[in-house]
Amino acid sequence: CAFKIESHNHPSAIEPYQGAATGVGGINRDIFTMGARPVAQLNSLRFGSIDEERTKWLLKGVVKGIGDYGNSFGVPVLGGEVHFDPCYQTNPLVNAMSVGILEIDKTISAISYGEGNPVFIVGSRTGKDGIHGATFASGDITDSSSDDLPAVQVGDPFQEKLLLEASLELAETDVIIGMQDMGAAGIICSSSEMSEKGGHGMDIWLDKVPTRQEGMEPFEILLSESQERMLVVVKKGQEDIVTGIFDKWDLQAEEIGIVTKGDTLRFFDNGELVAKVPAESLVLGGGAPVYDREYSEPAYFAETKKFKIEDVAEPTDLIEVAKFLTEHPNIASKRWVTQQYDSMVGTINMTTNRPSDAGLVNVKGSKKALAVTVDCNARYVHADPRKGCAIAVAEAARNIACTGAKASGITNCLNFGNPYNPEVYWQFVGAIKGMTDAGTIFETPVTGGNVSFYNQTVSKDKEEAVFPTPTIGMMGILEDKTKAMGSDFQHASDSIYLLGESRNDINSSEYLYSFQGVKLSPAPHLNLEEELKLHTVLREAIDKKMIESAHDCADGGLFITLLESAMNHDLGFDVDYDTSVRKDAFLFGEAQGRVVVSVHAGEEKKFEEFLFKQGQTFSKLGSTNASGDLSFGGKSFGNMKQYKERFMNSLEERLLS
Repeated sequence: CAFKIESHNHPSAIEPYQGAATGVGGINRDIFTMGARPVAQLNSLRFGSIDEERTKWLLKGVVKGIGDYGNSFGVPVLGGEVHFDPCYQTNPLVNAMSVGILEIDKTISAISYGEGNPVFIVGSRTGKDGIHGATFASGDITDSSSDDLPAVQVGDPFQEKLLLEASLELAETDVIIGMQDMGAAGIICSSSEMSEKGGHGMDIWLDKVPTRQEGMEPFEILLSESQERMLVVVKKGQEDIVTGIFDKWDLQAEEIGIVTKGDTLRFFDNGELVAKVPAESLVLGGGAPVYDREYSEPAYFAETKKFKIEDVAEPTDLIEVAKFLTEHPNIASKRWVTQQYDSMVGTINMTTNRPSDAGLVNVKGSKKALAVTVDCNARYVHADPRKGCAIAVAEAARNIACTGAKASGITNCLNFGNPYNPEVYWQFVGAIKGMTDAGTIFETPVTGGNVSFYNQTVSKDKEEAVFPTPTIGMMGILEDKTKAMGSDFQHASDSIYLLGESRNDINSSEYLYSFQGVKLSPAPHLNLEEELKLHTVLREAIDKKMIESAHDCADGGLFITLLESAMNHDLGFDVDYDTSVRKDAFLFGEAQGRVVVSVHAGEEKKFEEFLFKQGQTFSKLGSTNASGDLSFGGKSFGNMKQYKERFMNSLEERLLS
């Protein structure tokens, strides 16, 4: 399996349609240049206040860009997340993830070696779009950023589909030395990274590069980020095989250089040497500078520690809170978004008929399935970068475990402000440590990703950075896909259990932040050892077919988890309070390490004995009902019908108003 997540934030801020579309195209190329066929896409999106006209324009453009490119390319979108907060008002975040399947012995590396081997540029012609795109992405969003529109690339999903098929056909041969997508900084980046990895140099003839416009300057050809292009190094004498395959798919394949002895890149234009540089000096880990930045704890962090739950009065009307959260844009259904994505193409999506906490990919020809998810609550990371990022990893692993799968690896997209700001860099350092803490516990190596700095707005000498947002993409393996678990309650009269512990914790919850208006509080409870145990117990319960559903407690707390679990079949539930904690904390707190499961009536004793034997903390919450009535402690909160209507429609109503 090949999987990766990357950002396309700055381009999407000024041209949301093409910015998002080319983000999808770029991440898919990263997958199939390895010889893998993309089978699933996910995305993580962040925008400003939903009622602002600019937010609506950005959201509509981004969603259409993702949908148009992904649908045309023919890879289903299996999941994702959409969050709103004023900190993203000017600088939205658009993170795209792609997952592919490949045969291990046919993996293609982004490497160059073998003196005299030819270097090809394949795919689309090179134009002036995207020049200085990498530079643009490494600067602040300002009032004049719209002037950088030419730095935004333009995508062609139909061309990419042809490039995919040609590349995979080429991968079936034995003529490839290495292949790499041309992303940021175009030919410069691809040639330097491939050369440094292989310990060789390259001579590139820029006048041989197929161009869209006449008279392009050498620097424009070098830095162009035109989409749907790749650099390919093949074995000498096998050139006809390469050109034959790309001719078949009606694509350009032009020999533009050769691999050379030594480690120097030389670029020529009509025989004239226009640039000469050691490949190592341009790549991370080589001669490129490694910075040791100053960082310091921001003043707000001390303020978060002062928060006490006792300082917040418990609401007298909990039903009002429940309704408020149900239609909050961070919690309500995102179906207006997801319905614009093709989730069915390719017939590999196993979650079209039953919801689950992670997307499930059918691995045809085997018993296995892949579980994939993207997660991050940036509010937690802002409250405590180390703990908040560990929570992002833990929630991703918990979502995977709720399907019955075991987490296998992480890809990340680290979205932060200006790294020269010591307080921002402190957030960055803390997030990396938190990812390490959780990744070590769950044994999930980080396979790759990207870092996106300068996600901030500068106006009148004032910097306003987004919340630190380390988006975690995670992949897991389900050994027996016939045992895949969904998140929805299945029958009336089933028993409902909470695995994990209810806590007197409302820290950084949507309830505290949005309803109570408390903007600074610590991150919620997290114990990684307890979390790991929960995942292990949950997977075993699923494997032994002891439970009917599993859904993790996350945004909105236990109430929203129960509501989402019951909604698919219009069931209700009767739940008892845990009298050891406040009612608002019980219902709306977001303490980590909790999963709601349902057990078929009559199977409770067997399940409880299993939990006792495993030493797993749990409580029996109540049971489901067929009437759709929702009650807590014997008090009615209303009927599922009214909550479902608000949950399903509120975001669309606000977006289109």
